[in-house]
Amino acid sequence: MRSHVLALASLLIVVSLGAAAQETSVRLYAAGSLRAAMSDVARAYTESGGPPIDAAYGASGLLRERIEKGEHADVFASADVGNPKALADAGKARMPVVFARNRLCALIARHVDVTTDSLLDRMLDPAIKLGTSTPKADPSGDYAWQLFEKAEALRPGAYATLSAKALQLTGGSSVPPPAADRSIYAILIADGRADIFLTYCTNARQAVFEVRGAKMIAIPESLAVGADYGLSVLVGAPPAAERFAAYVLSAPAQEILMRHGFMPVRMP
Repeated sequence: MRSHVLALASLLIVVSLGAAAQETSVRLYAAGSLRAAMSDVARAYTESGGPPIDAAYGASGLLRERIEKGEHADVFASADVGNPKALADAGKARMPVVFARNRLCALIARHVDVTTDSLLDRMLDPAIKLGTSTPKADPSGDYAWQLFEKAEALRPGAYATLSAKALQLTGGSSVPPPAADRSIYAILIADGRADIFLTYCTNARQAVFEVRGAKMIAIPESLAVGADYGLSVLVGAPPAAERFAAYVLSAPAQEILMRHGFMPVRMP
């Protein structure tokens, strides 16, 4: 099935980019963790002859709610499959396809001594401020809670402790959007609002570049949580939206995603 989707994607791109150049912009709603990567994908698509991509970024759950309330979007690129599938189940979108993969990592403030092996102990430490995103509003928060469930299997009582102490610092409806040129995770770590922040590895990698002494560590396999990113075209979207979705699955776009730290579904 996946090979069929990818073959169709390549065919659509080859035959359609010329026509797409004559069309109006495509409205893209995309997960905040995709901002840098999808901006580059959109730029490459337009430079290849496609129409401009008008993008809005935010927490995937909140973007889904905005679409459900009637906001206009042509393509939805979510940090999970569940949110675009909910739109599809409601008759508002095509069934999503996975276009990229991510995983959780731990972003560590410079003053915190922690390794992959000691991560669970340090997260459970009452003195450690543990940051997460907001469950239900943002898949990153849901993935963090999945990690807490895995911790419970290893250490009875861990779920209650971690879920109670987790500071939901991003992704909520009341959280102001970050500046486009700064990592919100870098800001939160630098300002001391979190000592350990569970976020996507792509987010953590960017934050490490911005905060001197901060580090990113892998989550142990026993706690590891992966993220499948789902792409869906909204019902009633113009043909240009289908072509852009096909381009996201193409080798050039997959290479861009890989450069930004995502695991592609198709090797360039």
